[in-house]
Amino acid sequence: MKVVQENYQIVYQPEDSTIHCKGSLRLNGQEEDYKRINNLLEQVIESEPPSVTLNLQELNFLNSLGINMLSKFVIKIRKKKFIKVIVQGAKDTPWQEKSLKNLQRLMPSLSLQLD
Repeated sequence: MKVVQENYQIVYQPEDSTIHCKGSLRLNGQEEDYKRINNLLEQVIESEPPSVTLNLQELNFLNSLGINMLSKFVIKIRKKKFIKVIVQGAKDTPWQEKSLKNLQRLMPSLSLQLD
């Protein structure tokens, strides 16, 4: 499963339950890509893997709608209770440290790895 555009790509690898997000993601709620990414995230949750890794290390920009989408994703996974979540980020990407810590507040068991 993947959503690939000129400025970004979201790719889910089911063999290791990793969602790779790369590029610059500037969405608005009316875009078809927003719906496609949201559907991808929903399908990951519905497949109920034992763990999900959200790799954001190569995601240079994410607007507030994208952060909101990730927050909703974490909240939905939290309801599953048995799915372990690992979020990988990059300390040198300015928005990530603060925003990703907020995801950890939504799901305290979330493992946040900032390299």
